Amino acid sequence: MKYPIACAVATLLLGGCASFSPDGGFDTVTNVTRERLGTETRIARNETDVAALAETIVPLLKPALSVDRAVQVALLNNRGLQATYQRLGLAEADLVQAGRLQNPRFGFKRTHQGSDVLIDRSLTINLVNLLTAPLATRIETRRFEQTRLQVADAALSVAADTRRAYYDALGAVQQRTYAQQVSDAAEAGAELGVRMAKVGNWSTLDMARERSFHADAVTRLALADRDVLASREKLVRLLGLDRSDAFTLPDRLPDLPATAIDLQQVDQIALRERLDIQAGKLQLQATAASLNLTRSTRFVNALEIGGNRKTASGQAPETGYELSLEIPLFDWGTARVARAESTYMQGVHQLAETAIMAGSQARESYGNYRVSYQLARHYRDEVMPLRKRISDETMLRYNGMLVSVFELLADSREQASAAHDYIGALKNFWIADSDLQAALGGRLPSAAPLETKGEK
Repeated sequence: MKYPIACAVATLLLGGCASFSPDGGFDTVTNVTRERLGTETRIARNETDVAALAETIVPLLKPALSVDRAVQVALLNNRGLQATYQRLGLAEADLVQAGRLQNPRFGFKRTHQGSDVLIDRSLTINLVNLLTAPLATRIETRRFEQTRLQVADAALSVAADTRRAYYDALGAVQQRTYAQQVSDAAEAGAELGVRMAKVGNWSTLDMARERSFHADAVTRLALADRDVLASREKLVRLLGLDRSDAFTLPDRLPDLPATAIDLQQVDQIALRERLDIQAGKLQLQATAASLNLTRSTRFVNALEIGGNRKTASGQAPETGYELSLEIPLFDWGTARVARAESTYMQGVHQLAETAIMAGSQARESYGNYRVSYQLARHYRDEVMPLRKRISDETMLRYNGMLVSVFELLADSREQASAAHDYIGALKNFWIADSDLQAALGGRLPSAAPLETKGEK
């Protein structure tokens, strides 16, 4: 029995080498968020951690919320993301389990033959598991690395969604503020129209136009209230908060940057930087290794060896060894191999599709970024100054009694429409900026300013 026992002891010792890491693989997520988002995140493994994170976000929510602090709160407090973080524990458990060999099997049989007692003892180990353990460990190691990248990519995705929701909510707040001002002015205009119509200075048509404009302004204000509520609640959900008044937002969107950036070969940047593509490559490597393992064990799926000791009353003990081998009589392993091959080819096509989608999304996002910047700049540098000049000239002519009140109010309506569109264009630019960052896998890389119309 000494050789089988030695094998069993070696099995236990080898299995004891596989252990859990101190951070559970979360260092990859931390490094990615620090490098690509400029902030850190933590995992909540128990209720104590959850309470600690809740205390951490309190000072982040006190001042008017910035986009960077919104992202940090989401990375710490978004419960869906915290649930995704737990995938690391599951993947590491699979890795540790793959590094631990199967337990040896002890068999005991006691029989009677007249007054004689027969005792049969056996101790066996699975040789197939022993021989394939290194390859299985390598497969699970790749899968663990793949899970780390997937979890880090999920953190980047939540950060991108938070940025979009932040700018959407901020734009809704600014448009609502302006809609309130327009509604107040329209109400004053409608009241003026009613009074002037009563004294005969305005026609019924002019009065009806002002009242119609006021009605439209009230409608836009109601729609703006709805947009503020919807966009704010979406941000609340991403931040993982349980009430909508837990934070305040600034009054207006950030100003348009002085210059946009010019990127070359954005699709290549995406293929190099995006974590979903890196995770797909690791998954394909793990699938290929698993295919080789399946091919290697297609005929011999169960092979056990162990020692055997048999004793009987009044007789010398019988010792020896026992070998158990599965006979491939009905199942030759072809189904397992075919399944593994199909799984591998499925992974090949999925990775190719991911790469195609990533390149296309990067090009589309960059095109939208450039157009959104140019449109917002057009409103800022041309449309709004022209509207202001027209408004000033109209006011001068009204003061000189060269134009009527109706023309002055009509100009105000056109100026209000232009201002509303400019706020929308500015909001769309910042959302396009967030989309581009997400498409490229994080922060925008350093690049030369984008030369736009009018720049030298």
